[in-house]
Amino acid sequence: MFPRNFWYVAAWDHEVRRQELFRRTICNEAVVFYRKEDGTPAALEDRCCHRHMPLSDGILKGDNIECLYHGLLYDPSGTCINVPSQTNIPPEAKVKSYPVVERYHWVWIWMGDPALADPDLIEDFHWMDDPNWRAKGTRLSLEGNYMLLVDNLLDLTHLQFVHATTLGTNAISAAPITTDREDNLVRVTRWIMDSPPPPFFQKAGGFAADLHIDRWQIIEYTPPGFVRLDVGGAPTGTGAREGDRSQGISMRNLNAITPETDTTTHYFWAQAHDFQIDDPTVTELLYQQVWTAFQEDLFVIKKQQENISAFGDGMADQVDFNQDSGGIQARRIVDRIIGEEQEGAKTVRAVS
Repeated sequence: MFPRNFWYVAAWDHEVRRQELFRRTICNEAVVFYRKEDGTPAALEDRCCHRHMPLSDGILKGDNIECLYHGLLYDPSGTCINVPSQTNIPPEAKVKSYPVVERYHWVWIWMGDPALADPDLIEDFHWMDDPNWRAKGTRLSLEGNYMLLVDNLLDLTHLQFVHATTLGTNAISAAPITTDREDNLVRVTRWIMDSPPPPFFQKAGGFAADLHIDRWQIIEYTPPGFVRLDVGGAPTGTGAREGDRSQGISMRNLNAITPETDTTTHYFWAQAHDFQIDDPTVTELLYQQVWTAFQEDLFVIKKQQENISAFGDGMADQVDFNQDSGGIQARRIVDRIIGEEQEGAKTVRAVS
């Protein structure tokens, strides 16, 4: 089960094109996306109400979709406005329409009650199009439950072992972490002080391999699956921990984690930087380095999911450690939200 009354990232803006129908499964629901004639995105349940033919196999006619099977025509609200075989259109001839908003180069979809779909609730990813930053990202297909990736990003002790050739150094797992929670926000902070830079930082910041740096990892999670990392490093003793990052490099790793099914996930991410923003080769370098590391994460999470599926209830005896505090708090938030939404749905059914 997934939280419903939230905005999820459904696609990159370039994935939803003019004059094309585009199918994607979000939270176990098949959705067809397209752009209306004015360029704004629209999204409908990808299933004709007549005989279940995917609307994504149909024909786009202006702002409307014609089903391939029997020609039923649906407008952007999901209402059937034409049945070629008869003049009378039953009022129940309609499909679900989803609120969608385009922001930060992503197309966002609201999976719950449309009346609650306030665009002001969309999570802040301004680094994606802020003129003072430069970013590049993509979508990855993750063969695992979305919360496994949340766990992964909130516990970076794995960098030393999974990403030894890119992001990790031997100092990471021993560095102390603090975990704070503010309502639905979880923040995990780690400073790796006076240690050699990892290969990624040597390439990105031009740090010599024998130069010691003070390195920060400040990770924030908000539900259902948004993780933003403030990461960087500066030469040891230059005041980074006290707030002066002027002699170092700062980056944002931006993650929008959208469930596809119970065991598969759409992983939208981008790497942003505020240094050398006029040099696209720097952006490409950072992107490629992180992309390589994330392939390693996809392998690990796929193997986790395979074991979780194989062992079933046998996974209940998993052991948690201090490093898991961020992920534990995130899961508690999601469980609470799902419980509250279920109780709200029961109340609505009882009243009706």
